[in-house]
Amino acid sequence: MSKMIQTVTGPVPADRLGRCLSHQHVLFGYPGWEGAVLAPFQWEQTMDKCVSVLNDAKERCRLQTVVDATPADCGRKVDFLKEVSEKSGVNIVASSGYYYEGEGAPAYFKFRMAYGNAKEEIYRMMLKEVTEGVGDTGIKTGVLKVATGANQITEYEDLFLQAAARVSAETDVHIITHTQNGTMGSEQARRLTEYGAKADHIMIGHLDNCTDMDELLKIMEQGVYGGFDRLGIQGFTGALPESRRLAEIVGLAGSGYADRLILSHDSIIRMLGDPWVYSEQDAKDLANWNWTHVFEDILPALIKMGLSPETVEHMVTTNPQNFFGA
Repeated sequence: MSKMIQTVTGPVPADRLGRCLSHQHVLFGYPGWEGAVLAPFQWEQTMDKCVSVLNDAKERCRLQTVVDATPADCGRKVDFLKEVSEKSGVNIVASSGYYYEGEGAPAYFKFRMAYGNAKEEIYRMMLKEVTEGVGDTGIKTGVLKVATGANQITEYEDLFLQAAARVSAETDVHIITHTQNGTMGSEQARRLTEYGAKADHIMIGHLDNCTDMDELLKIMEQGVYGGFDRLGIQGFTGALPESRRLAEIVGLAGSGYADRLILSHDSIIRMLGDPWVYSEQDAKDLANWNWTHVFEDILPALIKMGLSPETVEHMVTTNPQNFFGA
């Protein structure tokens, strides 16, 4: 019997997840977005847009499951996600966790680090969201999301690694990560397993931002899954050209890790807050940052580079199913 994975509408067997985008954002807002006045959040208008995007990806690319990696401090709305899932027919898995210190909302738990028991409180928060639900919604999260900054893991960020590993060990829920600029991935994997998480329950994210093949191999050698999940971004915030990312994927596949590579975009349907003002260069860099690029462009490109159609299809179907089903 297949392991059950918690979605916002209830548990789903891992072997029925279908084609999966494993690191996406239906909504995302940097802390402080709530004060935006030019474009306040409009539920129905945003709902229509989000359902339309998911329906399009489902009809064109057979998308069946999305892991929404939005942490609690970046605009996560699990009741909104539930309605999107119900109206689109696409499974959505919500995340429990907070963003990294540099771009998240650390003030509360940093205060609790000084005047409380932040380590225990973060653990209890994650455990409740996994076992009982977020707030009073009754909607449970299906993954634990942790994030660390560039070239270091702060004391604050490490508390979330510890809590996620503890909850994962107790509940069998899986962990996905954010690596800033593709750094600290091997250290994330080392600490999470040291803290008690199983290696095959961990997916280290944004590896396509990493320029160091030795670091990529050190990550994969620890038995974790690797997320090449910012596909569609080039140049923006220093992202590698896509040709380099494809070469990394082919190289890791040829090194024996094809069955542990998972592809996605990290793209956002609705950026919360006032409108994002793109430069002309930003628009070019983000031209393929959408919800279909992996299926329509990346998979065929990897086949042209020598990987078999079966191998590349596994990166959006079998590999996510095996990750969540472990």
